[in-house]
Amino acid sequence: MDEARWDDPPVIERILNTKGKIAVVGLSPKPERDSNIVARYLLRHGYDIVPVNPAAEEILGRTSYPSVSAIPGEVEVVDIFRRPDQVEPTVREAIEKGTKAVWLQLGVINEAAARAAREAGLDVVMDRCIKIEHQRRAR
Repeated sequence: MDEARWDDPPVIERILNTKGKIAVVGLSPKPERDSNIVARYLLRHGYDIVPVNPAAEEILGRTSYPSVSAIPGEVEVVDIFRRPDQVEPTVREAIEKGTKAVWLQLGVINEAAARAAREAGLDVVMDRCIKIEHQRRAR
């Protein structure tokens, strides 16, 4: 696969077919924020969402954790809603936690973090919206 390609259809398909936990990093408790809209959508479609926001105890009726590493048990996908310059520590946590994939949302572009995740064996999607990709395939 071309190293610069971060939207490979089979990778997107694998991630969308997950049955495990999806940690949503940067999930806002504010319903008008993109992270909240996407997480609500995923919940409505049967995904197991785990909020990651150190400033909140609960979001969308679910316990919020301060970091990916604080989430009990396995996490399959880490969906990141953070500024690009804040992505690398979260990706390192995802690698250490043994997750299978990281998804960097629209506008979240960090080539070094994406390469590190891929080199560690994780599936990587970058600069795409998981909600939009799910909707495309649901038609």
